[in-house]
Amino acid sequence: MEPVDYVLFGLCIVLFVGFCVNFLIHILSIVYGKWKLSRKLTTTSPEELPGISIIKPLVGVDPNLFDNLETYFTLKYPQYEILFCIQDELDSVIMIAQSLILKYPKVDAKIFIGKKNVGVNPKINNMIRGYEASKYDLFLISDSSIKMKEDSLLDMALHMGEKVGLVQQMPFVCDRSGFVSHLEKIYFGTHHGKMYLTANCLGINCASGMSTLFRKDLIEDAGGLAHFGKYLAEDYMLAQAVLDRGYKVLLCSQTALQNSGNTSLTTFHDRLIRWTKLRNATVVTTMFFEPIYQCVVQGLIIAFVTEFLFSWSPLVFFMVHVLVWFLLDYILLSVIQQGPLPFSKFEFLVGWLLNELSYPILIFRAHWDPIITWRSRRYRIRWGGITTEVTSAPPNKPNEKT
Repeated sequence: MEPVDYVLFGLCIVLFVGFCVNFLIHILSIVYGKWKLSRKLTTTSPEELPGISIIKPLVGVDPNLFDNLETYFTLKYPQYEILFCIQDELDSVIMIAQSLILKYPKVDAKIFIGKKNVGVNPKINNMIRGYEASKYDLFLISDSSIKMKEDSLLDMALHMGEKVGLVQQMPFVCDRSGFVSHLEKIYFGTHHGKMYLTANCLGINCASGMSTLFRKDLIEDAGGLAHFGKYLAEDYMLAQAVLDRGYKVLLCSQTALQNSGNTSLTTFHDRLIRWTKLRNATVVTTMFFEPIYQCVVQGLIIAFVTEFLFSWSPLVFFMVHVLVWFLLDYILLSVIQQGPLPFSKFEFLVGWLLNELSYPILIFRAHWDPIITWRSRRYRIRWGGITTEVTSAPPNKPNEKT
């Protein structure tokens, strides 16, 4: 062999091993998801459950907002408070919060109006007053689009063991009508679900701020919630602060059910692009590995690798690769759904193909323009996650939801 052939052979071996590892990760996510999401913890002493402060940052009115917020007033949990944080005194969401407080007078709920600027992160600025007024040792950060089941808070509290500092719900989507809603469910139940379940199984920091329960003393030891206002990816940094103090980060048995009433393909893709930009800046290695670990891109690369190594037909290998990936994704989505899917197998096929074919393009768009637009503002993130605001977004661009 020529020296060039040895280099090419070594590269092909590395790529093929990575391909095998990726499929093992796929299988691991299915097995772990089946165990984790069907595992129900119970308690015989409700009196021993800790009190929890639920911090709800609200901006604007979503068609499903009232129904989503009402689920927090009907939680089957002995001791909790709800702290609504609203930055604008003219926001009509105040009326929704007030109407729920009047409807459920026995629930301990308060409204905090006005943001406190502690950094560039608008979510932290909105939450900080509620955080400072929280009275319990555990606090839950919960986005406005999340719909809770009656026992969701109990499930999270039961997972908060002695050496656990953070318990989170894995992001998923409520059953809703509409093709874009199907796309969201397929994405969060396949590509995102595989990454999320595997990372949490292996103890890798993969946190989402959609619905997350913290030990307050750990966050205070890290400088308090205000300390994380300089990061746009505050969820990742908060989780890292917990891990750095020797505590575990766990998934609970229930998913975070997103139930936004405003869905469009553009909004959905903008969220994915924004998250990709955040990952690239916060965890730099994802910039290099994520693009080649997509189904189509990896299939094309490995098809020619196997031809070089084993003289296999690239076309046949690629077709088998896509079929196996598709079947594993369908199984994984069924595991996360914990019940029948709200769409047909054909609809899953169409949605899956659209997600897989569009995702490499979204990654390219994220690399092309690293500026992040969020809630009508534009941000630049330096490696390590520290964020600076660039300038306001164009006035006609609609606000993006968390």
